[in-house]
Formats: sequence, C-alpha cells, structure tokens
Amino acid sequence: MGKVNDMAVQKEKAVLVGIILQGQKVSEIEDYLDELAFLTETAGAVPVKRFIQKLDTPNSRTFVGTGKMDQIETYVKDEQIDLVIFDDELSPSQLRNIDRIVNCRVLDRTNLILDIFAVRARTAHAKVQVELAQYQYLLPRLTRMWTHLERQRGGIGLRGPGETEIETDRRIIRDKIARLKVQLDRIDKQMTIQRKNRTRMIQVALVGYTNVGKSTIMNMLSKSDLFAENKLFATLDTTVRKVVVDNLPFLLSDTVGFIRKLPHSLVESFKSTLDEVREADILCHVVDISHPGFEDQIRVVNETLDELNALDKKILLIFNKIDAYTFKPKDEDDLTPVLKENVSLDDLQKTWMASNSDIQTIFISAKKKTNIAGLREFLYKEVKELHRIRYPYNDYLY
Repeated sequence: MGKVNDMAVQKEKAVLVGIILQGQKVSEIEDYLDELAFLTETAGAVPVKRFIQKLDTPNSRTFVGTGKMDQIETYVKDEQIDLVIFDDELSPSQLRNIDRIVNCRVLDRTNLILDIFAVRARTAHAKVQVELAQYQYLLPRLTRMWTHLERQRGGIGLRGPGETEIETDRRIIRDKIARLKVQLDRIDKQMTIQRKNRTRMIQVALVGYTNVGKSTIMNMLSKSDLFAENKLFATLDTTVRKVVVDNLPFLLSDTVGFIRKLPHSLVESFKSTLDEVREADILCHVVDISHPGFEDQIRVVNETLDELNALDKKILLIFNKIDAYTFKPKDEDDLTPVLKENVSLDDLQKTWMASNSDIQTIFISAKKKTNIAGLREFLYKEVKELHRIRYPYNDYLY
C-alpha cells in the first residue's frame, strides 16, 4: 500500500530549454530559466536539467539547433523525462516537430503559465478568463493536441478544458470561445457596476511582479486572511478590502502579479480584472528588493502598466523583503566594479530609487513587519491629500 501512495505523489520530471540571442548575456538567460524553474515547481513538477544554446535566431523547425535537439532527445529517453519546457512561445509547427522527436509532453512558457492559472483560479470570473485564454491558445494547436490523446493521463499542461472537450471540429472550439466571451462580458458588466458603487472612496491598488509580497502586505494592512505563499501567481482574483488608517478610510485592492513574457491572450482575458488598476487613484508598486533582477522586474511592471494606460497615476514604490536583502562588502584591494550585491541597504536607499522626485519610495519587510508604521504613515499622507481634494468638506477626518 505504501508503494502505491509513493507512486501517486511522484512528481513529473522536467527539462528546461532556453536560447541566448545576440545581445543577450548568459546571466540574463540564467535568470529567465530560474523563473521558468520556479514556474515549473509552482505547477507541480521537478526541473532536473537545463539546456541552453546560443543562436542568432530560433530554429524555425525545432526552436533549438539539430545538435542540441539530439542532446535533449537522448537525455529525455535515458532519464525517462515527462516534460520538456521551453522558455519562449513555440509555434504550432515547432510544437509538432519537437513532440515527434522527444516523444513526451512539450510545453512552452505560455502553456505552463496557463496551466498554473487554471489551478489558481478560484472565482467564476477568473475561471472564465483562464478558460477563454486556454481555448484561444489551443485553437491553432488543435492538430498537435490530438496527437497526445492516445497517451494523455492528466498532468501539467493538460488541466483545464480536458481531452473530452477538445474535438477535431474547429468550429466547436470557436463556438466555445464565442460563448465564453459573452459570459465574460456579462460578468465584466456586473463587476463594472460593483466598481461604480464604491468609487466614492479613494482607491489604492497593489501592483507588481508576481511573488513580491503583495498579498502579505494586503493581509497586514487590511487585517484579512488572503491566500499568500511563496509561489508564483498565488493571487489571480482581485480582492478589495476597506482599510482605515487614523480614521481615514480607503479601498485597497490586491491584483494579479505580472511576469516577463506574460501571454497576450491572458492580458486580454484579464483586462477586466486589471480595471482595478486602471480605476485606482494610487498605485502601490511592490518590488522584491532581495531579487537580483528587481530592476528588470520594475521595467516589466512599468511596461504592463503602460499597456494598461495606467502610468500617469500617482505611483508609490514599496521595496519589500529588506530582511532577505544580501550585502557582500567588497575587499578594499578588489578593483573590480561595484556590483549590486556590494551595495548596502542604507546606500541603496540613497540612490535614485529613493530620491526620484516623481516617485516616492519606502523600504519595508512585510514578513518581519519592519517599517510598517512608516508604510501606514506613507499611505495616510497620500490618501489624505487626494481625500482633501475630492471631499473638502470632510476636514474633521484629519
């Protein structure tokens, strides 16, 4: 009986594949694959090996070159690998070709993210959004999906619509997409009415890269108990809570985290969820200061906010996880350039991030509750300023 249970919980093994294009650094691709590994673990598999290749452009047939593809094929066969996951979106023909070579499940970054979203979706709204994005992804890949039906037994990349609903007739899938769009439109209208009913209060939205601690900050400020864990996309459904700081009430919303190469179909499907961002008065951009690539994450979030036409709002930059920030003092005789890890937190707070006149910053640890009083004062000051403009007759609150 024990052996049966062990087999039941055995995780799928995955290899990760990425390419280094002209102008890209090896460290940059390693960072991307670190994130892909985290995505893989979040989905429930174990990344066991990485394959990286330098290319001018991706191979049109197999994404990587023939020699590298042979290495992957051999490793998959010898080590009985369940999944081969590519860090970029593959075309339907590339998926088909690679599938025939490795003879195991092949996913790209988009499919992996969609799979995680399918598991994380809790409300009817989020489920419809994810299902719509999944069908839009599946439609051009329908032929390739059918090659899998003989050996489908569930697992990562196969959650969501399921084999019983994936039929050869593309018209059926298109009809399903059309119905989901109607259903989503109906839910969106209901949510728009809900948002209008609460526009009297100042609205603050927590935004940022996935897994930077937004839900932890939300729980702490609103004294709620939202789902928060050290996994990517722990939050899909936007949650709104009323927060009161020194008698001053405002609405605080926790939104879905952003990520590099976020599938366009997901951005489109989640436009209504991201309306919380567009309609907020203040955006609190939460950043994981302990992440080595936090500056790149800031760029990704700003690009997404720009796509949502939300960069013109009041933005507060909250550098979270200062408890996990590592500092390695340089040896006095070391003449190499100063790297980010050689900069102390005190020095970091004096850089452009803290002195930028357009964006105010604060450094905290939500986990250790460090400088939370400062964060409350920080929010109170900004909300009060807007509140006075909108409700000048409510001076008694201050």
